[in-house]
Formats: sequence, C-alpha cells, structure tokens
Amino acid sequence: MTGPARGRAEGGDAVSVVTDARGRPAGRPGRAVRATGHGTWFLVLPALIPILVLSVGPLLYGILLAFTDAQSGRTAPTRWIGGLNFRDLLQDTLFWESFRIGLVWAVAVTVPQFLLALGLALLLDQDLRLRWPARVLAIVPWAMPEVVVGLMWRLVYHPDAGVLNETLRDLGLGEGRDWLGGLGTALPAVVVVGVWAGLPQTTVALLAGLQNTPRELHEAAAVDGAGAWRRFRTVTWPALRPVALAITALNLIWNFNSFALVYVLTNGGPGGRTRLPMLFAYEEAFRYGQFGYAAAMGCLLVAVVSVLLGVFLAGRLRGGDDA
Repeated sequence: MTGPARGRAEGGDAVSVVTDARGRPAGRPGRAVRATGHGTWFLVLPALIPILVLSVGPLLYGILLAFTDAQSGRTAPTRWIGGLNFRDLLQDTLFWESFRIGLVWAVAVTVPQFLLALGLALLLDQDLRLRWPARVLAIVPWAMPEVVVGLMWRLVYHPDAGVLNETLRDLGLGEGRDWLGGLGTALPAVVVVGVWAGLPQTTVALLAGLQNTPRELHEAAAVDGAGAWRRFRTVTWPALRPVALAITALNLIWNFNSFALVYVLTNGGPGGRTRLPMLFAYEEAFRYGQFGYAAAMGCLLVAVVSVLLGVFLAGRLRGGDDA
C-alpha cells in the first residue's frame, strides 16, 4: 500500500514509514537527486581544467619562482632565496619609474576612452538612419589584433612618409616630427593609439547598458518637462552607473597591463619614456634572463593593482550608495 503513510508488517510488527508522493521515504534524496552533483562536476570539468592548467598553475609557479634565483642558461641548480628579489625590487628606481609611467598611461587612456565611448554610445542609441552600419563600423578596431593596430599606427606616425606628417605639410603646419621617437611626444602618441584601440569595447558595454534603460522613464521625464541633460542625469546615468563602474575598472586593469601595443609601437623607447611595467618585466625575463626577479616583479604588480582596484571600487560603490 502506498500513500502518505505506508505500514509494512514484518514478524508481526507494523512499521510506519512516511513517504513522499512517489513512494520514496521522506527526507532521503532519490538517486536522480544524488547524481545531480556528480553530473555537474562532469559538466564543469571541461572548462575548469584549462583554467587550472593555463591560469592557476602558471600563477602558482610564478609566485614560487619569485622566491628563487632562477636565471636562463644557468647550469647550477636554482636556489631558494626568500624575499631577496622583493628587497631588490623595492630599491629599483627603474622599476618604480616604469610603474609611474604605467599609472599615467592607464589613467590617460581610460578617462578619454570612457568619455568618448559614452558620447558615441549615446549617439548610436538614437533612432537614426544607418544606425546599424554605424554600430558595425564602431567595433572594427576591436576586431583587429593589437599587433596589426600597432603596425598600422606606426605607418601613420612615420616621420617621412606617414599620413599624419604628410597632412601637416599639406596644411602648412610644419614639416612634421618623429612622433614615436621624440622624448616629449612618444607617450602622448601611444596614448592616442590606446584610446582608439580600446574605444569599441567600452562603447559596446555602455550601449548595452543604455538599451536596458526603460524607455518609459525617459518618456515620463520628458512629459514632466525635463530637458536632455536632466534626463541624462536623473534617468540615464543612475541606470548606467553599474555598467560604467565595471567597464572602467576592467579598462584600468587592461590598460595598466598593456604589452603588445606599446611593444610594437615603441618597444619602451625612447629613453624608457614608454616602458610600461609589463615591458620592464619582459625585458628582465627574456632579455637579461632574470626569471626570478621578473616573477617577483609580476607578483608585486598584481598585489599593487589589486589594492588600487579595491580602493577604487570601494570609493565608487560608496559614492553610488550615498547618491
């Protein structure tokens, strides 16, 4: 007999067992339920294994390497030296100069990148003719590899046959200059390329946030007599703030960790004016063979960037809560 209660007599004694609607003992998960957890692990493993092998494993190995004197071409065994690499790193003025340049680069690229992307996203969100072709053209730089972008802009900045200098000569604004080779122009020229290359991804993120804003709120604000600026300040920006916070934080990390673009454009020159921290670490590891020292540099950069990012996010979130 099945049902909410089922009694079974064994040896003359009746035992009452509470069951569920399917006749299984209540409180005991079925085999299908118990198997769900194991099946989930099998589904996660194809994505988890590459992360462990390609990300977590190298990260742990790099942290271990930072406490050794590992060098390329060395015949003697690698020794454990503790925190000596970090001590030398804290006294390395060249590293801290590259760190300063990296901060300047990250902020100088991220701020105009966000402002231009916000304006472009607001424009592409309007109901204009040829809106979809314009959206496709806006993400073209995003589809280009950084190496290709760097080579293209090197041709633009070429001191003799570059498009920029040719245009300046045609307009009678001078004979042009070596934009990537000048001590005062190399970093600004590279910043322009960084803004152009990263503009599409910021635009796409902000455009997605704009399209999630309810149109009814804009219509209600317009009926109440709110102008374009007031609608943006009271309706658009509050809805867009979480997306803006996320994409700004990501851009700061990506830009600070830039390597390929600046490497192709200037290789850190002239005179180290564009030597970002990742370029400095690359040179220490693969030009001078100081693997342990370069690994310590990477660990310190990760720690500092994590702290700065935490302070930035805490400040922005606190400001959002106060608003």
